[in-house]
Amino acid sequence: MKKIGIIDYGMGNLCSVRNALDYIGAECFISGEEKELEKADGFILPGVGAFPDAAQKLEETGLSAFIKERRKERPLLGICLGMQLLFENGYEFRHCKGLALIKGDVVRLQAGEKNKKYKIPHIGYNSVTSVNSSSITAGIDEGSYFYFVHSYKGVCSDRGQLASVTEYGEEVTAIVSAGNVFGTQFHPEKSGEVGLALLKNFTNLL
Repeated sequence: MKKIGIIDYGMGNLCSVRNALDYIGAECFISGEEKELEKADGFILPGVGAFPDAAQKLEETGLSAFIKERRKERPLLGICLGMQLLFENGYEFRHCKGLALIKGDVVRLQAGEKNKKYKIPHIGYNSVTSVNSSSITAGIDEGSYFYFVHSYKGVCSDRGQLASVTEYGEEVTAIVSAGNVFGTQFHPEKSGEVGLALLKNFTNLL
């Protein structure tokens, strides 16, 4: 059976992702060691916290270079902060370089400044609609609800890499897709059956 390596760089929701993969019958393991991760057929980059801290940890551990190289032949899925790290630049607290696997920047949500009903961070279920087709969303109904927790959003400068969006007083990138690289701003592992279906789609790409 193909294996998914959940990348541990000290800032991920590792156990919930592993539990979700276990539930759908996907073989997976957690590691921050390149030697171990080499055994994986695909990777998940989770993340909770601030962009600069995460980017620094990826760089210091050498995982940044590892991810950039291995994603060329093996599927990669970034979740929440993990998705944001796929972008070229992040602007949380200060400017910081990302992995540059998706073209664009990560910026703070603006809706809360214009309308107080939009609380920041954005927490809760939101409907997601397609912009471009992606294998990661195969068989998932248009308008399905996924669970979001975030204060920043990715902005794709290449709209061809934007798979799905949600609305939170502004357009918010929900899913990015470019070749072997995928990312979800929401947490599929916390989004019930529809989230599990998306993770299953990812495992089918290995």
